[in-house]
Amino acid sequence: MVAKVNSDECVGCGACADVCPQECIEVDDLAVVNESECVDCGSCADECPNSCITVVKK
Repeated sequence: MVAKVNSDECVGCGACADVCPQECIEVDDLAVVNESECVDCGSCADECPNSCITVVKK
């Protein structure tokens, strides 16, 4: 499992990166998940105010 960002919905607010325990999300204009470091905890998906992150099978 891994977190995926819907880039059409992401506004780059950084809320997901702030709560990621692995610090595997970087935000420039959009959030980008380093899939090799993601532990599929779902914290980012729970925190996203736009509901644009889902945890899916790799």
